[in-house]
Amino acid sequence: MKSGGGSAPVKAADAAGRVKASDSDSAASGKAGGAHARVNGDDGRVREKGDARVDGDSGRPRGKSDDGRPGAKGDEGRPGGKGDDGRRGGKGDDGSPRRTDPPAPRADDSSRRGDDVGVWDDGLIARRVSENAAAAAAEQASAREARGPGAQPAATLALDGPLRSRLDALRELVGLSRTRLDSKTLAEAGKVLDEAASRRRLSGRHTVVAIAGATGSGKSQLFNALAGVTISETGVRRPTTASPIACSWSDGAGTLIDRLGIPGRLRRRPVQSPEAEAQLQGLVLVDLPDHDSAAVQHREQVDRILTLVDAVIWVVDPEKYADAMLHERYLRPMAGHAEVMFVVLNQVDRLPGEAAELVLDDLRRLLDEDGVALGEYGEPGAAVLALSALTGEGVGELREVLGQFVAERQAPARRIAADVDAAASRLRPVYTTGRRAGLSEEARDEFAARLADAVGATAAGEAAERAWLRNANRACGTPWLRLWRWYNDRREPPTGRMRLRPPADEEATARQRVEQAVRTVADRASTGLPVPWAQAVREAAVRGAHGLPEALDELAARAGLPPGKPPRPGWWPVAVLAQASMTILQIIGGLWLVGQIVGFMAPNLGVPVLLMVAGIVGGPVVEWSCRMAARGPARRYGQDAERRLREAAAGCGRARVLDPLAAELLRYREVREQYGKVVGVG
Repeated sequence: MKSGGGSAPVKAADAAGRVKASDSDSAASGKAGGAHARVNGDDGRVREKGDARVDGDSGRPRGKSDDGRPGAKGDEGRPGGKGDDGRRGGKGDDGSPRRTDPPAPRADDSSRRGDDVGVWDDGLIARRVSENAAAAAAEQASAREARGPGAQPAATLALDGPLRSRLDALRELVGLSRTRLDSKTLAEAGKVLDEAASRRRLSGRHTVVAIAGATGSGKSQLFNALAGVTISETGVRRPTTASPIACSWSDGAGTLIDRLGIPGRLRRRPVQSPEAEAQLQGLVLVDLPDHDSAAVQHREQVDRILTLVDAVIWVVDPEKYADAMLHERYLRPMAGHAEVMFVVLNQVDRLPGEAAELVLDDLRRLLDEDGVALGEYGEPGAAVLALSALTGEGVGELREVLGQFVAERQAPARRIAADVDAAASRLRPVYTTGRRAGLSEEARDEFAARLADAVGATAAGEAAERAWLRNANRACGTPWLRLWRWYNDRREPPTGRMRLRPPADEEATARQRVEQAVRTVADRASTGLPVPWAQAVREAAVRGAHGLPEALDELAARAGLPPGKPPRPGWWPVAVLAQASMTILQIIGGLWLVGQIVGFMAPNLGVPVLLMVAGIVGGPVVEWSCRMAARGPARRYGQDAERRLREAAAGCGRARVLDPLAAELLRYREVREQYGKVVGVG
């Protein structure tokens, strides 16, 4: 802006209180023309700035401005650098050459500086300068309080017991699932835990609310209306908001704004009456770039900050309130965050008559289709309001609703709870299927029976029974029959108790039976499980099946028929004695007859013949009786052998297959219980 003779033009740079003004050449000011007034953010005192910068009460010249940019040189006459607006001296705001004024004299004390500022107190421009200066002073004082060495830390966020339990359950759930689920599936849950821990370490007395909207929706205008001062730039140029701007209504919010990554030059304090400021005490308002901006970095900033704020105000206009990008990319995925969401229909002053109500009803319908619960009739949900940031219509209602929302101090906890709900909803397919899962006793028994059949437990029991009967026949049979069997045994190899190696085709069949049994029990165990856990169960079964046929063969060899003869019951000696008696009778009768034939004894055929007949008939009768008596013990002996082999096969299968399956199912039950705690069930 050019300075003419006797005029005193002033340019208000921004709402932070940065003010530039050119004094007239009057002697009352005590300064040369071109000097500027600036509020120092570090101590809140008004400093003079011309070609010489004054640092506090020391009166030392400074070579740089308060924000670190090169400033004008001191009063030694050295050439100046850059002005407060970042442009080098030599041109004015309109491009005309900027005149160079003589160096300004130093200010000796604070009263001198106060007198200098007082020359602006007689006009509209002076009042604007004072308001901006006060805002900048308050902002910088707040920042100094937040980061000063003597500042008291703000009270951290305290969560209620159920929400803490849900966070602990989610942390335990992620830990139990790391070996079964890929990191991409657990990434969102891990991020929720990290952000929740980060937010809990920060102030619980503040509520961070972002204002988001599309290009031209008027969100920056609404931001300025709530702040009571022009902070965020508005205009027809698109996009207008290039970086997020924060405005805090109370002290101690510096760490919260640091978490959002908003630099100090974009942090402001509102200019409001004490009543209006008390209404929004604890509010940190953030104006975001356009979510549909053509600049990719703008959209990235919006997406990043929306995951960090406690609540969001969506600003829509009558033209783009039904924009598919807004509903599909933001409102629909964030439907679970309805309790920390405001939807504001701006620019209602452009709608004639009852058109505003019609558009508002249609907006409610779209939100309902998106799954966003509406906070009506006392129900929790998103607040839907209509206003005009340009005329101020409805802004007071929004300020009142927002003040009540901030005063409750529940927004951070609600946001964390909504984030946990969203993470749990996305994890639901990998933890629940709605069907019963597990391995029944019937499936276990069927698996053991299949393994017993594969090792031939039934055949082994039958062989044991035959061996017991054969041993009984040999022990209790007639000597002549035993002699005949002994002769046959010498001619043929024994096959009774010794297991012959099965042919190759029988081995292949047994291996196939084992593999089929493993596949069947794995399918039974994985039924009703989510895909990742079903896959883990099958993999555990496959690992256990390696070497199982060989282990079963070795086990069958050890658990088969014991070496040697089967055990004898107590009645066997009696039977053997009876059989020996029958044989002795036959021998005595035969010798008696031979003696009579050779004349050695007196002829008497009755007695020797009777003895021989008794021995000949009694021997088979005793043998038949022993055979009948041996059936029961032989059957029990075979059953015991079959039972031992079945138990051995079942134990081997349990150790190699069923136990790993049970471990996987137990792990799934644990994570299922933790997931139930995350969603608030159980």
